[in-house]
Amino acid sequence: MFTATKRVSQVAVHMGIAFALASTMSGSVLLGGLAVLAEPVINVVLLPFHEKAWHARIRVAATERRRHLLQVGEKVSQTILHATVAFNVMWIATGSMALGGLAALVEPICNVIILPYHDRLWDAMRARLSRTPGGQALAAS
Repeated sequence: MFTATKRVSQVAVHMGIAFALASTMSGSVLLGGLAVLAEPVINVVLLPFHEKAWHARIRVAATERRRHLLQVGEKVSQTILHATVAFNVMWIATGSMALGGLAALVEPICNVIILPYHDRLWDAMRARLSRTPGGQALAAS
């Protein structure tokens, strides 16, 4: 239950960022709404596969330096994934490669900066729940 709630919250954060940027860039609330429906959902669906692949590589890193380089690679790769999805959604929605390119630059950067804070907040809530009687079951779900 906790993990599902965290995922729903991630979708909401993505939707808020996507809507704000898309409606501002296009000048259309309708196109902003399209981005809210498509772009964040695509990212949230793809991100667990991305994380699983990178974390498997990071886990078996032979040295601390290699582990650090792989973590950097993961963040760069995550940014590229977000940029590709943002570009394609805005390009399809507006027919403009320029707006697609702008979205591809701005939106993923916002997500990569904001989402770690989101995840830390959820991790802190999980830790707090696990310390309370009856909260252990909820935190473990």
